[in-house]
Amino acid sequence: MTKNLVIVESPAKAKTIEKYLGKDYLVKSSYGHVRDLPKGNGAIDIENGFKPEYVISPDKKQVISELKKLVKDAEIVWLATDDDREGEAISWHLKEALNLKDDHTKRIVFREITKNAILNAIQTPRTIDVDLVNAQQARRVLDRLVGFELSPVLWKKIKAGLSAGRVQSVAVRMVVEREREVDAFEPKSAYKVNAIFDLGKGKILQADLNKRFDTKEEAKAFLESCTDAAFSIEKLETKPGKKSPAAPFTTSTLQQEASRKLYFSVSQTMAVAQRLYEAGHITYMRTDSVNLSNEARQFAANEIVSHYGEDYLKNRQFKNKSASAQEAHEAIRPTNFANHSISGERNDVKLYDLIWKRAIASQMSDAKLEKTTATIDITGRDEKLVATGEVIKFDGFLKVYIESTDDEDDDNEESKGMLPPLDKGQVLELNNLRATERFSRPPARYTEASLVKRLEEKGIGRPSTYAPTISTIQKRNYVIKEQREGVERKYNELVLADSKIDENVLTEITGAEKNKLFPTNMGMVVNDFLTKNFSNIVDYSFTAKVEEQFDSIASGKIVWNDMINSFYSGFHTTVEDADKNLTRSDAGTTRKLGEHPESGKEMFVKIGKYGPYVQIGTQEDEEKPLYASLRKGQYMDKITLEEALELFKLPRDVGEFEGKKVVAAIGRFGPYVRHDGKFVSLGKELDPHTVDLDTAIELIKAKREADAKKLIKEFEQDADLKVLNGRWGPYISFKKKNYKIPKGTEAESLTYEKCIEIIESTPDKKSGGGGKKKKTAKTESK
Repeated sequence: MTKNLVIVESPAKAKTIEKYLGKDYLVKSSYGHVRDLPKGNGAIDIENGFKPEYVISPDKKQVISELKKLVKDAEIVWLATDDDREGEAISWHLKEALNLKDDHTKRIVFREITKNAILNAIQTPRTIDVDLVNAQQARRVLDRLVGFELSPVLWKKIKAGLSAGRVQSVAVRMVVEREREVDAFEPKSAYKVNAIFDLGKGKILQADLNKRFDTKEEAKAFLESCTDAAFSIEKLETKPGKKSPAAPFTTSTLQQEASRKLYFSVSQTMAVAQRLYEAGHITYMRTDSVNLSNEARQFAANEIVSHYGEDYLKNRQFKNKSASAQEAHEAIRPTNFANHSISGERNDVKLYDLIWKRAIASQMSDAKLEKTTATIDITGRDEKLVATGEVIKFDGFLKVYIESTDDEDDDNEESKGMLPPLDKGQVLELNNLRATERFSRPPARYTEASLVKRLEEKGIGRPSTYAPTISTIQKRNYVIKEQREGVERKYNELVLADSKIDENVLTEITGAEKNKLFPTNMGMVVNDFLTKNFSNIVDYSFTAKVEEQFDSIASGKIVWNDMINSFYSGFHTTVEDADKNLTRSDAGTTRKLGEHPESGKEMFVKIGKYGPYVQIGTQEDEEKPLYASLRKGQYMDKITLEEALELFKLPRDVGEFEGKKVVAAIGRFGPYVRHDGKFVSLGKELDPHTVDLDTAIELIKAKREADAKKLIKEFEQDADLKVLNGRWGPYISFKKKNYKIPKGTEAESLTYEKCIEIIESTPDKKSGGGGKKKKTAKTESK
């Protein structure tokens, strides 16, 4: 008989905890949530206080059955799920599903999986916090109501299968609005002046003018006035400065820094952090607190003093800016500061290293700096040239960690390094004076991490919702993460050297993007429809207010049913009105572009089953309409008639290779080039409208090489029969079907007869049973 049964969410967590508890404890996993709202419209009893009906998830029936057997033999059941709303809800669902009695059930919580934390939790059990459960229940019910009522409206008015969600729709709105800001932005140019002085013995001094000029003429006039000017050090200022470390990681800041430094996606960061937590390496990874416990700060201090010395220690207690942050919780930190590194998977090692450095640096001394500014006089001019340099006098926390930023400004003046020795009044010899045309930048498109930062700033979502939200909007194809090639832009440069001015026109690449979030046309259409007809759902302040109400439920200040009721009545009426009064034409799925210049037929841009396209003509015309897909980066609300006409220039003759045509086009599976009856994909990066012959030939040759490696054997008796090398090893391919090669049989030795024997002896695959699946509205779970 098992005296104590401990139930946690994950097997990895169970394994780690089992190490710290004695033989009287059996630790088992529920494998996450065990109950959920069923699909269909009967999940929530709206008439009776929005009472939800929960069912055991189909994939958890076996788990619950096994846990019930163990519960019968246990004296006490310890519910040890995570210490947050979702963890509390999982414990409550387990209690309900397993019919646990209060006097035999104990709830324990901990935010790190260490021996001390586990044993302390066992010593201080509590009951399930119903307020926390209700806060999570309110979120789940509200999100189901929004998704279940709103999604069908999108199906009818825009396209079947679409979904809307309270948080995901706001995130999409942010990406759409930013894209339109970028599109509407008109860059303005100004001339930045930079001087290089020759100090002798191979040393130079760089300085920037403290003013920019709006026009080329003004910049040139300035350079002309400096032709005979003298330059000298007018003033030297040295000021002490300092840099302080950032707070230890919260969920949001960990996602941002892992994106900048490690190039992790938000979901990847959370998956790796989950593994580190469950293995006992770090504290709980879903937190909005920057607080460190007294014990943690003491352990960090011991480590700093022993490895770096007393001078490097500065005990700090950080405070949260957010009023909703739970100060009782801790920031993300190592469970043992003495472990400077861990062994394991590469990404686990890298993320642990980041967390350790950030946490240890937060308890270290400020870096002491010395900033020197040299002001350079130009005879005959009021403007001054300024050179700055920075020297680190004491590295402090910089010995361990330097925080990254999202700043993309190439003209950032920080950290120019140390200035060479200079004296006040020193005359400088000009090497050259350069005026370079620089353009203002549009707002930066979001990365996954910077979108999380924006959501957090707006008070939308909580630590547990950021990663699922970012994943959801991409899975639903409302937002796409990709890189885009930049375009060439000319700029002017004027250089004064040896008393004469040279004018140059140079070229730079602008607008190149890497791993940025772009709205899809479908994302824009859905966003515009929701913004116009359901403004409160995508309203930033409304969504943030809902989060505050969830917090109030969690603290027992308001009743969850009342909160849902105050939202639902108005929302339901709006949905009914939209369903009744709006037509498909109100949804913005079609836009008239004008008339075809030759045929006079009407031209439209539409969104269809496979994405956005341009159409020439209508179904009523004698001839069938012509269709062409939009190019990458083209938006329905911006495409012009002229741009639309360009789309009908496919298929396009690219040139000839080996005496045969190379043709570029777009097919069902995307853009491709065709040569000698064979098709080669252009992937996401290349455009069939612009791909050149050399690039096409490279792709054709690469495809041939890959096919040659793939082909092991073919047979004269039947061209359809081949032995190929696949991702999981050799196999037989025959008439668009694949067949396994029996173990122990060498692929190279297969004869035609043996292949036929294998094909004939392979049973036909059974078709999947279960009948047709009933379609239901997709809703977000967070």
